[in-house]
Amino acid sequence: MDSAPVVPLAKDAKVMSLVGLAHASSHFGHMLLPPLFPVFMQEFGLSFAQVGLLMSVFFVISGVGQALAGFVVDKLGARPVLFAALGTFFLACITASHAQGYTWLIVAAALAGLANSPFHPIDFSILNQRVSTPRLGYAFSMHGLSGSLGWALTPILLVGLMGSIGWRNAYLVTAGVYALVFVVLLINRDQLVTTVVRKAEAHEASSIAFLKLPVVWWCFAFFLLSTITLAVVQSYSASILKAMHGVTLQAATATLTAYMLSSAVGILVGGFVSARLGAQRSDKVVAVCMSVGAVCMMLAGTGWLGALGSMALLAATGFAVGIGGPSRDMMIKRATPKGATGRVYGTVYSGLDVGFAIAPLIFGLLMDRALYSLTMITSAFALILAVFAALAVGRRTQA
Repeated sequence: MDSAPVVPLAKDAKVMSLVGLAHASSHFGHMLLPPLFPVFMQEFGLSFAQVGLLMSVFFVISGVGQALAGFVVDKLGARPVLFAALGTFFLACITASHAQGYTWLIVAAALAGLANSPFHPIDFSILNQRVSTPRLGYAFSMHGLSGSLGWALTPILLVGLMGSIGWRNAYLVTAGVYALVFVVLLINRDQLVTTVVRKAEAHEASSIAFLKLPVVWWCFAFFLLSTITLAVVQSYSASILKAMHGVTLQAATATLTAYMLSSAVGILVGGFVSARLGAQRSDKVVAVCMSVGAVCMMLAGTGWLGALGSMALLAATGFAVGIGGPSRDMMIKRATPKGATGRVYGTVYSGLDVGFAIAPLIFGLLMDRALYSLTMITSAFALILAVFAALAVGRRTQA
């Protein structure tokens, strides 16, 4: 495994903050288009299927690109790829602001997906090489927390600006946000340098040799399965609560916000859990947290506890899954051969994009048939399968 020596806390904290800023900007990019889907549907005469396809384009390109980006990060280093990704997000915002129809939106979604693709290989290459090993649990916690904040900020910024300056100008402002992030990281570029794979290491472990390791594919399966639950919550939880319990749209949407905030708090707590228990128990921590989250999700799906109870259980699901987040990243680190950080993280995290791409399509069939309870319970079952994948990673890493 790639690892860094112990350095002063202030130095580690600076690296964590810069990587957290980069990660927040990538999650910010996940939500560039969805908050304005109603606007696009009205202005360009689009259907739900057409705006839904925009996110499929985003995640398919992001998933394929993420697997390939890991090789580029290992070869060129994380820093130049990071700057290129931020520049591509800038172009995506400019394209969206000048959109004259559906084709322009497809191009904006494709650019945003391409920009998003290298961030996990970038982030984890920097963290694993530059943050002191005893503090990696805290680093992974800050990384996950910053991503959740990026998700939360985009709708607030875009919708808020749209009301005052129009949606096209709102996208120009978001382009300015990416320009500002670029400048901040450029000023602190010395903190983002990573060591590239040397020829001797590349010969010892060829660029695709890691794909033969079963543990890598168990990691991929874990991300795919665990992401299905998050995708269902993000896409359908508000509609499910409204249909099953008759709550207002505002209350149902507030529950989704509560899920994300609870997840962020859980990630913060999970950083201390991961730092205290260490990498050796990371798979066990993940398994326990995901199991608790799955039980909460299933109970919410039954509707036995009514509207308030179901909403509270969904928030509890976010908290439980969040606690396991830093240990999840530690688990992947344990499974990563030295010199292959970018490639492994790029491959296994592409499972996240695959989960986001397929879950709305699969579970949309259940939603169209008004099988709301089954939608939630089935997504919880996917989280149970993720538990078995995590334990399989742990067994193979020890072996």
